[in-house]
Amino acid sequence: MNEEVEFIIDTAKEHMDNAVAHLKKELANIRAGKASPAMLRSIMVDYYGSQTPLNQVANVNTPDARTITVQPWEKNMLQEIEKAIMIANLGFNPMNNGESIIINVPVLTEERRKELAKQAKAETEFDKVSVRTARKEANNEIKKLDVSEDMKSNAEADIQDLTDKYIIIIDELYNEKEKEIMTV
Repeated sequence: MNEEVEFIIDTAKEHMDNAVAHLKKELANIRAGKASPAMLRSIMVDYYGSQTPLNQVANVNTPDARTITVQPWEKNMLQEIEKAIMIANLGFNPMNNGESIIINVPVLTEERRKELAKQAKAETEFDKVSVRTARKEANNEIKKLDVSEDMKSNAEADIQDLTDKYIIIIDELYNEKEKEIMTV
């Protein structure tokens, strides 16, 4: 296969990998009712004037399926961490016991579960569009190449195979997340 064609296919594959990585990150942020340190991944804390990820100023654990504990490495960070959790608007009510912050993860209602599944589906569709855009861009680049029609059609077939593979991966990720969300 021609080097230019390989480069175009590799670039498309990289874009598709990025779409899947993005989806995994977004789905991890969608709360499924079971406590997980990933629920607090997006929280930034004011650490001596600079915004720092929560997991770099505290230890985040889940002692059970309904509780998240945040143990700061410096006690004077308790108020800042509590404030950051409130500002993040994740629907949590953190409790500061003077040593650590305890978050009871509420049980999700059926209506909220459906909303979260819809949110996950929307994120999935966004990433499918990204994969299809990568396919379109790659096909456009291939059409511009000065190579035989056979090589062009083979490359387009390879890109379509890649696209199909990534769409299946994205659907599997969504199905897993939907099952996790809808499981009471």
